[in-house]
Amino acid sequence: MARIKPISKPVKYGVPAIAIVAIAAFALFTSNAPSGAAVTVPLGNSSNFAVLAGSGITNTGATTVSGTAGGDMGSAPTPAFTGEVSVTTTGTKYLAAEAIVVGAKTALDTAYLDAAGRTSTASISADLGGQTLVGGVYTGASSIGLTGTLILDGADDPNSVWIFQAGSTLTTASASTVSLIRGAQACNVFWQVGSSATIGTGSNFVGHVLALTSITDDGGSTINGQLLARNGAVTLNNTTIINNACVTPTPTPTATATATPPPSGGGGGDTSTPTPTPTPSVTPSASPSPEASTIAGGELPNTETPWVNFAVLGAFVAVIGSLILLQRRKRN
Repeated sequence: MARIKPISKPVKYGVPAIAIVAIAAFALFTSNAPSGAAVTVPLGNSSNFAVLAGSGITNTGATTVSGTAGGDMGSAPTPAFTGEVSVTTTGTKYLAAEAIVVGAKTALDTAYLDAAGRTSTASISADLGGQTLVGGVYTGASSIGLTGTLILDGADDPNSVWIFQAGSTLTTASASTVSLIRGAQACNVFWQVGSSATIGTGSNFVGHVLALTSITDDGGSTINGQLLARNGAVTLNNTTIINNACVTPTPTPTATATATPPPSGGGGGDTSTPTPTPTPSVTPSASPSPEASTIAGGELPNTETPWVNFAVLGAFVAVIGSLILLQRRKRN
């Protein structure tokens, strides 16, 4: 008697099903990747120029330029420098469009485009006065102004970076101030200006100003950073510029307890009991919790345990292998 083969329709696991599982597993594996914080703008050969212009530098009154990053001053392709005799600088005043100035201008062009191309993390209002901002990329669609005080909060991270993108102008009112707190450094503040920047009289300004056209100090301002104009002029007026490099904080040494030796017994039958010296207890320093650290821009870093990601990847491989094996058996 012939055996009757049962009619059954095997379940087929085709490529689409496997692809869906693969995509889902990959998404789970990568969903906890940490988001990137704003990173510094590479200034290249322009970093040691406190003042750099495209069509000349004009100075009025006693201007001083210094800083650990460099106090050079120059302009290219137009090397005009009016009032340079009243400028005191720790760097070099280039009165011609020398190769070093041309190279610095090329680096400035690159830095400007880099800052302009950063992805915005927040939009800002026209005036920054009265605000406190952590690191990030802040974008103003048109002009940016500053009246009063802007506070930049480093959140105890000396590598926090601020990039301000102004669609057109940057203008500060008289006596305006940029204040740095909790580890913020002037070397990590960048102002990318779509046209021209004007620093109001007596301002205390912070950061590298990268302007497409011109930069003007109305008089008596202190700038911790650089004035870098791609195409136009830089105008100084009793200006103080301090172009300092970033500083790496020195860890605070941990104090070590020292035991005081007991007093030595005196001769002549001294029967006094010496005071025992207490043994100092050493308290191990606690490792910082990942949750306590913040990335510039106010985002917490990824705290996912690494083994979880490996487990997900292993499960993904196992599922794919099982599906392929099952499909081959069904076909046979």
